[in-house]
Amino acid sequence: MRIFNLICFLLITQFSIGQAILDYATIDMKVAEIPPNQAKTTSGIAKFITSNFKTDNEKIRAIFYWTASNISYDVPNMNQPNNLDSAKEKIASALKTQKGVCIHYAEIFNEIANKVGIKSFIIFGYTKQFEVIAPISHAWNAAKIDGKWFLFDATWGAGFVEGKKFTKKLNNSFFMPEPSKMILSHMPFDYLWQFLNLPITNEEFINGKGDTTKPQEKFDFVIAIDKYEKLTDEAKAFEAAARIEKNGILNTLIQDSYNLKKREFTVVTQNKSIEKLIEITARFNVAISDLNDFILFRNKQFKPTQSDEIVKSMLQNVTDKMIKCNNDVYNVGSVSPENTENLNSLKRSILQGIEKTKEQENFLNDYLKKDSLGRKMMFTISR
Repeated sequence: MRIFNLICFLLITQFSIGQAILDYATIDMKVAEIPPNQAKTTSGIAKFITSNFKTDNEKIRAIFYWTASNISYDVPNMNQPNNLDSAKEKIASALKTQKGVCIHYAEIFNEIANKVGIKSFIIFGYTKQFEVIAPISHAWNAAKIDGKWFLFDATWGAGFVEGKKFTKKLNNSFFMPEPSKMILSHMPFDYLWQFLNLPITNEEFINGKGDTTKPQEKFDFVIAIDKYEKLTDEAKAFEAAARIEKNGILNTLIQDSYNLKKREFTVVTQNKSIEKLIEITARFNVAISDLNDFILFRNKQFKPTQSDEIVKSMLQNVTDKMIKCNNDVYNVGSVSPENTENLNSLKRSILQGIEKTKEQENFLNDYLKKDSLGRKMMFTISR
């Protein structure tokens, strides 16, 4: 099975595609004053930023500047798989070593932004420069500032690689570039994150030519993202996979991303199924416990004495629980292969529980039809 390596292709030379840069010198100078001990965690960095800057525009600049200025591109490990580490592990490693590849920059940017109250996402995609498609994938960020979405690439903003050497040099072209400029070099796997009302296809990006024959359907990405955020994780993965497929699977990077989203959908679905399985198992155990309590009550010849209605309701409660468990267990959905036997075992156990409950129902029905002497005789005979 192919491993989806989330690594990035760093800018080889400086490449200016950004919007006009505002004067952020004051913000940058202040960010440079952050105490070293406070810069050891994203919480510390976020606290410094919220303490020194008021507007989201100032805060996002501070986040970009800190990330691009303090993390050096880890050239020796640029081709190493890093998708096995969790986000927190990536962040901790990059903060400790002050080195990383694109996903480390993106994770740090994303976490600080969220901690200062700015909505941020990590965008996954691939890149192109000098008309050449990079052979490895890339990660950058999107953030919502004052109700509007903006793009950021702290990795390409940090400097450039020449040969096997990283040169740190802040490049403001990748701080809030216009989407129409960013798309010249950065192609999201999911066109939702192009921030374009007329998203381009993978074929157009790769060939560098627009397709005049395709329908010019306006895409409202703002509304689409709002809807996307309200979806379940399962639905998010499903819809992202559909958009990736629709935009054309033309290389292995796109194929890997598509497969990853399909696996995410499968995993989320299976995890929900396992949650259902666990919940049904817990309810079945309660039903079995109630059934055992009833059998114990019967063995004591239904003493202390209760009314027939109460005795009937005790067993009916068990029956209802068993039936619900049986109905629900067949609506669990797909589970992973290692949990298939657990699911089948639960189905068998529930059927056995229903059978045992039925035996008690048959006895109770006969019992309730008899007078007091007949009821006593049933216990004598059953012995």
